[in-house]
Amino acid sequence: MELDNKIYPCAIIGGGLGGLCLAIQLARQGQEVILFEKNTYPQHKVCGEYISMESWGFLQDLGLPLDDLDLPRLTQLGISAESGFMLNSTLPLGGFGISRYTLDEQLCQLARKWGVTVLENCKVLDVQNADTAVAEITTTMGKYQANLLCGSFGKYAPSFAKAPDKIANQLPNYIAVKYHIETDLAPDRIELHNFQDGYCGVSKVDGNRYCLCYLSKSSNLQRSANDLKAMEEAVLYKNPLLKKYFTQSTFLYDKPLVISNVYFHPKDTYLNGMLMLGDAAGAITPLCGNGMSMAMRASKLLADLMPAYVEGNINKTELVNQYSLAWKANFSTRIWAGQHLQHLFGKKTSTHLALKTLHYAPALTRSLIGLTHGMPF
Repeated sequence: MELDNKIYPCAIIGGGLGGLCLAIQLARQGQEVILFEKNTYPQHKVCGEYISMESWGFLQDLGLPLDDLDLPRLTQLGISAESGFMLNSTLPLGGFGISRYTLDEQLCQLARKWGVTVLENCKVLDVQNADTAVAEITTTMGKYQANLLCGSFGKYAPSFAKAPDKIANQLPNYIAVKYHIETDLAPDRIELHNFQDGYCGVSKVDGNRYCLCYLSKSSNLQRSANDLKAMEEAVLYKNPLLKKYFTQSTFLYDKPLVISNVYFHPKDTYLNGMLMLGDAAGAITPLCGNGMSMAMRASKLLADLMPAYVEGNINKTELVNQYSLAWKANFSTRIWAGQHLQHLFGKKTSTHLALKTLHYAPALTRSLIGLTHGMPF
């Protein structure tokens, strides 16, 4: 396998939102960046496709023509219990809908425009000497070298970036399923529908489509003989509002996108010589609807520290420490709130009681929503 003798100042493993946004920002600072993406752009991903308005200005500053994409603004929230009771609220900051198919492709084009070397269909197989001055990256397209490595590979850590995991087997194991549909829902409204051991989000994205994406404990699927359709009919349809979406909508995929073995637990911002961002650094529960904004904000936190590192004003240890502190300051409360809110969802009785209580406490409802979102950046 041939070695590319060029030593890149920064290499990014994974071309999701965090990786692409970081690459663009570093390239705009004048750094030479290489990004490895195992798939090709554009592609659909399992994702709720709701982004908090906290990220709107950031994406515009990167160069995304958001005003030209005719994106739905989401200002209204509905949350239903399995009984069919619906809690309605405004979203204090609001959000917008955009498919990952569109967003990732737009960001990839921007990255290339700024001179980022984006290698698609390029899987990283191994990393050596990541904590030294020059790391060696073995990929399906050859070997590369870089001074600094960043990991933005999502929920599933590759073998060279796995931490000793002593708690995953003690945590609930989820599957996530996504469809694009045509349906009858106000374009400014996002809904979250609970069912036993899971919940499903529905909201409008670009192209006159709606994203329907749900998270379910894998035990629901196992009890349905691993038949997804049977599980939906036996479990999700018990919520009458959710049943309506499944039976009265036009589904635009031949089959859904599905991922399995999804866990939610704390991770590290620095591991095996790599700085982590996005879901690789820690995932917020999907009911909070804000994982994409977290990935983008993390990229800005890291990018803002990079000039001091590049100019020699801080060393790598200081860069790692400052990034870790910034990450915790920005996201620890969100993740904590998400984990505790998750315990109230996906349960027949407690979810119903919680939503009934919040119905009579709109200020508390807005406060809880605010805990899972940040201010514009």
